[in-house]
Amino acid sequence: MRARRARRAALTRLSPRDLIAEAVTGLVQRPARSVLTMLGTVLGVGVFVAVLALTTTVTHQIGKSFDVLRATTVTVVDGTPVAPKGSAPPGEEARTGFPADTDARLSALNGVVAGGLWWTVPLRNPAIATRPAAEAAASGGRGGTVGLYAATPGTLAAMEPTLDSGVLFNSFHQERGEHVCVLGAAAARVLGITRLDNQPAVFVNNTPYTVVGIISDTRRLPESLLGMIIPARTALAAYGAPVDRPAQSVIHVRLGAAALIAQQAPLALRPDQPRLLSAEAPPDPRSLRDKVSTDLSGLFLLLAAICLGVGALGIANTTLVAVLERTGEIGLRRSLGARPRHIGVQFLTESTTLGVLGGLIGTSLGLVTVLVIAVAEHRTAVVEPATVLPAPLVGGLVGLVAGCYPALRAARIEPLEALRR
Repeated sequence: MRARRARRAALTRLSPRDLIAEAVTGLVQRPARSVLTMLGTVLGVGVFVAVLALTTTVTHQIGKSFDVLRATTVTVVDGTPVAPKGSAPPGEEARTGFPADTDARLSALNGVVAGGLWWTVPLRNPAIATRPAAEAAASGGRGGTVGLYAATPGTLAAMEPTLDSGVLFNSFHQERGEHVCVLGAAAARVLGITRLDNQPAVFVNNTPYTVVGIISDTRRLPESLLGMIIPARTALAAYGAPVDRPAQSVIHVRLGAAALIAQQAPLALRPDQPRLLSAEAPPDPRSLRDKVSTDLSGLFLLLAAICLGVGALGIANTTLVAVLERTGEIGLRRSLGARPRHIGVQFLTESTTLGVLGGLIGTSLGLVTVLVIAVAEHRTAVVEPATVLPAPLVGGLVGLVAGCYPALRAARIEPLEALRR
C-alpha cells in the first residue's frame, strides 16, 4: 500500500526545475501577450524607482542650498508697542525698538557677516511714479503697484543682492537722510526704468528719490525685488516709525554661529531691555530636510502605488484570460495525473515571473530616467541602494498577488469538464 502511494506521488510530483520550465514555456508561447502584461508592472516599478531616486536627488540639492541659507540667517523682531501718533512727546513718534547704530552693534558681534534694520514704510496708498502726480496725470508718467521699504546699509549687505546696475546706498546717504533709493528688478520694470546714466527719479507722493541702483536678485528678503528701498533715517523723518508691521533686523551670520547670535543680538541691541526684541534662530536643518523629503516621498509614493495597482490588475486580467483559453490544456494535465496544486502553482509561477521581469525592466528604466534628468539639470544623481535592490522583488510580489485568483480558478477546473470544453 505504501509502495503504491510512493509510486503515485512520484508520478505526480512537480519539481522546481519542471515548474520553472513549464512557466517559461507558457510565457514564451505568447510573447506579445506577456510583453503587454508586463507593461503595467514595468510602469509601476519604473515610477516607483524614479520617484524615490528623484525625490532623494532633489531633496539633497534643495537641502544643500536651503540649509546654508537658513543656517546663516537670524531675524530679530521689534516687540516695542507702537504709541498712537500724537500721544508721544514731539519727535518721539519716529522711533523703533532698535537703536540708531543697529548696523554697528551687529557688526561688532563675532560671527556676524552683516546685519541691519528694515521695515515696510507706513504709507497708506502710496502714489509711486516716475513723475509727480500732476505731471503724470497730464503726460502719462509711468507708475504701478510697488512696495516701499526702509532699510539700513547693513541690511542691503546682509541681503547679498546681485546688482543689475548702479550701486547700493551707503552710510553717507543714511546719516544725511538723503532722498535716494534702490529698486528691485520687478519694480524697475513696472516703473519703466532700465538705465541709470540719466539719474532717473521716482516720486513717492510727489517727493522725488534718485535711483542709485537696481538689484536683479537677492538671497534674503526676496520681497525687496518687488519694491523700492529707501534709507531708514530718511523713512523715519518723512513717514515715521512702522505701524502695521514691526521693524525687523536681518542678520547674515557665519555657518554654526546662528544659535549664538540669536542669543546675543537682543542683548547687544538693547542691553537695557533685551526682552523688547525677539530673535528667531533657524530651525534644525536636518529636520527641515527630512520634512521636505517625507512630504515629497509620501506624495509620489502614492502615485507609484497607483501605478503598481494598475500593473497588478493587468497581470490578473491577462492571467485569468490565459486560464480560460488554456482550459483544455489544464484538463489534459489533470487527466495525466497533475494535481490541483500543481496547476495553481504553475500559474502563480507564471504571474510571478512576469512580475519579476517587469520589475527588472522597470528598475532599469527608472534608473536611466533619473540619470538623464540629473544630467540635463546639472545635478548629482543620488540613488539609495535600499530603493533599487528591492524593486524587482516588489514586481514579483505584485505578480504573485495578482496571480492568486487566476491560479485558484485554474486549480478548481475539473478534468472532465475541461476536456468537454
